[in-house]
Amino acid sequence: MSAGFGLMQALMVLLIVGGLMVVAMRYARLGTVHTADSYTRERAELFLQSAQEIALLQIEGYDRAAHGGCLHTVRVTSRDGLFTADVNVTAYFLLRGSADLALCSERGVPVTTEESHGMVMLETVVATVPGHPRAIHPVRLVRRSLQRP
Repeated sequence: MSAGFGLMQALMVLLIVGGLMVVAMRYARLGTVHTADSYTRERAELFLQSAQEIALLQIEGYDRAAHGGCLHTVRVTSRDGLFTADVNVTAYFLLRGSADLALCSERGVPVTTEESHGMVMLETVVATVPGHPRAIHPVRLVRRSLQRP
């Protein structure tokens, strides 16, 4: 009877230890997934800032007279192909009576102060590319900002 009772105790200890190991592995997996998601999101935020800077450079170098209007969208893809950014210029704040305002009639907003002349309102959307092997969980960030090129 004593040997059978010791076997039951050993089995119970093994079951308890096994259960604790399963719980520990689940929490470790959740921590790993959270870290990977945080890393991907941080990369997306940094890429969003870079895409906005690239858009500002393209707006600054854009010849409105040659193209007959203002630049509306800029599309940027990351080097590794994980993210794409669509930067939409929703409004150009241009001085009332300026030649630029006449060229940007559809998105131009007339302003009366020199300090606001040339500012743009950008809406940037960064998303992971579907089907990319490194895109474990999809990320989509949207930011609206007022910038001066």
